[in-house]
Amino acid sequence: MTTPAIQRALLPVLLIEDEPSIMALVSATLERNGYQVVCTESGADALRLLEAGQFLGVVSDMRTPGGVDGAQVHSWISEHRPDLVDKVVIITGDYANEETVSTLRKIGALYLEKPFRVQDLISAVEKTMGKAR
Repeated sequence: MTTPAIQRALLPVLLIEDEPSIMALVSATLERNGYQVVCTESGADALRLLEAGQFLGVVSDMRTPGGVDGAQVHSWISEHRPDLVDKVVIITGDYANEETVSTLRKIGALYLEKPFRVQDLISAVEKTMGKAR
C-alpha cells in the first residue's frame, strides 16, 4: 500500500511561464531538488491541465499569454481546486506596477520578484508544497 506522503511526492508541480529561459531555469531547479514538473506557457492551458490532472502545487508567472494571468489562475484554483489554493507560488517581473502589487496582496499567494535567487525559489516551493524528498 502506498502511503499518502509517497503519493504526494509522485505528483508534479505545474509550472506556468512564457519566458523560455525562466521556464528552463525553474524547471531544472525544481527537478534537481526532487520535484516532477509539468510546464505550460499559458494560463489558459494551465486551467485545462488543472481540470484534468492532479498536482502538488503551482508555480505561475503573473503575466502569461492566452488571456488568463497568474491572478486569474489563482482565482480559478480558489473556486475549483481549493486543495491547491495554499500551494501556489507567483513569480513576477512586474513588481514595480501598483496594480500587480495590489493584486498580489489581494490574492495572498506567496510571490517572488524576478530576478530571484534559486534558493529563494526552492524555499518558497518547500514552504507551500513541502519538501520533495
